[in-house]
Amino acid sequence: MVLKTVLVALDGSEISGQVIQTLQELLLPSNSKVVFCHVFPPPESEMQLVADRPHSESATLPYVQVEKQLQSYQAQLKVDSELELVSGDTAEEIIRLANIYKADLIVIGTRGLTGMKRIIEGSVSSQVLEDAQCSVLVVKPKLYR
Repeated sequence: MVLKTVLVALDGSEISGQVIQTLQELLLPSNSKVVFCHVFPPPESEMQLVADRPHSESATLPYVQVEKQLQSYQAQLKVDSELELVSGDTAEEIIRLANIYKADLIVIGTRGLTGMKRIIEGSVSSQVLEDAQCSVLVVKPKLYR
């Protein structure tokens, strides 16, 4: 399988470092493209979009921090890359971006939720795995170091 476009979904959690490490271990052709994406939760109400709110420094801080982190990952790559910072339902947005970029592979981490926590919070990686039109590489947390 030739990987022309890889979508890497990152959420800023501890597993993100392992996702990046896994990405770096893939043998990507020099003409590949990596799209780093981060999905912010949607606004509390559809009527209260981010553009409608006054922009304070504290409101844009999380966005700037995520963007800087993703840019540092970009700098580590030997292939072209892009950033996508979007808001909405996490799994839906990851799948939407994968479709837009015609991704050959989605790389995503899993928090390893089980039991009631998984039922209540849901599993983004499971939903992406189920609904994506391309292959999905799920990076599991290492239980040992």
